[in-house]
Amino acid sequence: MRPVTERDIRASFVNCTKGEAKRLTVPRDLAEQPWGDLDFLGWRDPAAPQRAYLIAESGDGFVAVALRTATPHGTARRTMCAICLTTHPGDGVSLMTARKAGKEGQQGNSVGLYLCADLACSLYLRGKKDAGPGGRIHESLTLEEKARRTTAHLTAFLERVMH
Repeated sequence: MRPVTERDIRASFVNCTKGEAKRLTVPRDLAEQPWGDLDFLGWRDPAAPQRAYLIAESGDGFVAVALRTATPHGTARRTMCAICLTTHPGDGVSLMTARKAGKEGQQGNSVGLYLCADLACSLYLRGKKDAGPGGRIHESLTLEEKARRTTAHLTAFLERVMH
């Protein structure tokens, strides 16, 4: 992923107002992000843990979405992230919903997806972060093929948000 600035992030939101985008919390450590290892940048709002955000490349620019996480109900079983296919125990995967862009979003319509709760899909995929025993299933795909699949899953979700 190309590095992003705070200005890039705030200008890229498709499912919130400019005022909401201006007020949301942006990561302070943008310069330290491992951009070469990221397929997208995702983060949780430290002041409001039920809020999360992600930004991804789209054509020559970026697309960002605001997400809300569902309250975890405490489970002992493993759950799989729909983006990177990493499994996590307990509350390691969260249902995150995004208000749809435009008029549909203004009417209260949203779409949801189960995602790694810490939004570190790219790092799990590349083995830079460990999801514990059984977190990543063995596949014969190359890292590049897995990254393309992850990007395709994310792109499909972003399309659902925007249309």
